[in-house]
Amino acid sequence: MTSRYSNLERPGLDLGALRAALCVPAGQYARLELVPRTGSTNADLVEQAGLEGTKWPDLSVLTAESQSAGRGRLDRSWVAPERSSLLVSVLLRPVNSAGRPLPTQGYPWLSLLAALALAESVEERTEVSPQLKWPNDVTVDGRKLAGILAQFVPDPRGGAPAVVVGVGLNVSLTGEELPVPTATSLLLEYAGTTDRNVLLKSFLRTFAGHYRAFCAVDGDAMAAWPEGLSLANRVSDRMATLGQEIRAELPGNEVLTGRALALDAHGALVVRNDDGERHTVSAGDVVHLRPQG
Repeated sequence: MTSRYSNLERPGLDLGALRAALCVPAGQYARLELVPRTGSTNADLVEQAGLEGTKWPDLSVLTAESQSAGRGRLDRSWVAPERSSLLVSVLLRPVNSAGRPLPTQGYPWLSLLAALALAESVEERTEVSPQLKWPNDVTVDGRKLAGILAQFVPDPRGGAPAVVVGVGLNVSLTGEELPVPTATSLLLEYAGTTDRNVLLKSFLRTFAGHYRAFCAVDGDAMAAWPEGLSLANRVSDRMATLGQEIRAELPGNEVLTGRALALDAHGALVVRNDDGERHTVSAGDVVHLRPQG
């Protein structure tokens, strides 16, 4: 399919400028690499982190101009035209301010933290105001703008695992290029900018700040940050799922319907069913989650 936007009208990422702005000593990132194309930035970074762990420290970034085998939750496909999206993965080796690994119970919040950072940075730079859809989508008026995928990287020495958090943000996709009719892009939302260099710098700076604050409270999503609100509060305030009547499809053809009430301490969704009973659903338990009706 031919798009009215050619690659010449979709400028490439500027690796030198990104490194100068984001990597030590000017920024907080240890390493940033850009490839023209790949199957999946997440898969590549997971593999590299396992094979060459010392060469990929905490806050290492891999980004790409295009990918052919991107995956979301449950191996759902994520493919986009060249230079039309932000495709970025960040390797995390989270430790607290004393240098101890964070409790792994807090790891499920890392994908929510990334979604929050993306939504906030997009709003700051574009005046589009995204919301969060539990467990891992960033949306605008119910249409999917971005997806987040977090994957564990086991430590071969038996220590705490690392985490790779991947983000796919639709930037300049046209209506004809959207993977599904229920998606959208910054272009289609009349964003103030679709400059991916600006968007990537803003996202990574916001993400690093939130990540450091989360590590400083030992991965406790309920603990207040210096600005006053906890990660759980910040995520909940932007999450459109909360307060909705939802339908959750679970493994084994089980279906749970009811009102989404809150997030628990581990980032799971608390749902009150039609009989008034409360159920807690983790991200790994959900096949699909949609508003009822």
